[in-house]
Amino acid sequence: MEVETVVQAGTATARSFTQITDLSEEEVGFILRICADMKNGKIAPRPLAGKSVACVFAKQSLRTRVSFEVGIRELGGQSLYITDQEIQLGKRESISDVAQVLSRFVGLIMIRTFKQSDVEELALYASVPVVNGLTDLVHPCQILGDYFTCAENLPNLKRYKIAYLGDGNNIANSWLNLASIVPMDLRIGTAASCQPDEQILNRAIANPESSITVTDDPQEAVAEADVVYTDVWASMGQKDEAEAKSELLRKFQINSKLLAGASPECLVMHCLPAERGREITDEVIDGPNSVVFDQAENRLHIQKAIMAFLLKQPQ
Repeated sequence: MEVETVVQAGTATARSFTQITDLSEEEVGFILRICADMKNGKIAPRPLAGKSVACVFAKQSLRTRVSFEVGIRELGGQSLYITDQEIQLGKRESISDVAQVLSRFVGLIMIRTFKQSDVEELALYASVPVVNGLTDLVHPCQILGDYFTCAENLPNLKRYKIAYLGDGNNIANSWLNLASIVPMDLRIGTAASCQPDEQILNRAIANPESSITVTDDPQEAVAEADVVYTDVWASMGQKDEAEAKSELLRKFQINSKLLAGASPECLVMHCLPAERGREITDEVIDGPNSVVFDQAENRLHIQKAIMAFLLKQPQ
């Protein structure tokens, strides 16, 4: 069932986070300030005290699972790890039924799955907040955490020059979503057949305060960039395309030669897991410009901030 067909029937009464465009620019800034407080140990009151969070996983996970489970505990709650094999979302029972049942038991739902429409339909019927932990279309928690990492490491810049190189996947789409509400100079270097989502791209281009460039020239993408970002060329569930993507995207590998065209103080980012030697070389991911493991840590803090923000919204 497509989300559009159930909008009128939805009963959602809580604020959810299905993608970055659910937020305003002011709300992004507010969440980043909460994130800074969370990272500095200021977690009071604990909005999940006495509550449980359903963590639904249809995909394998390291950072998402661990960061959410730790973050939920630090916010005073407990997490429930639920695999898609157990609930078979939309198969064993309808998404609307799952949403309404879970809402009777838990204070928040986090889901990491394939279809964006499943997350949005879950949010339509849930009476508690739903957080998108990842879909094939977007990875919103990751990019908000990465934006926080930019602010931490480049505090004197107000508008970042960000170069994303590689497949036009959920990471590229999420940077575009952020650029549609937050001013930035975003360059996407990718092959003609690996473009980001057209609707998401056009929405970002429509923001007059952001500059969006899509190019097949990696040097053009990284020129004087403040941030150089990459991801695996074949995402989870697309590993059968790995060799074909490697041929298409080989010239977009982040290596020392390419990095020389960026700002000398640029940040190198990768959302992990990395296929070292393919989309990024060891000397770059382990080099002085890399903030890859800062990004990983900041997933914990930004997700606590997102949950705290949602739980304080009028229900």
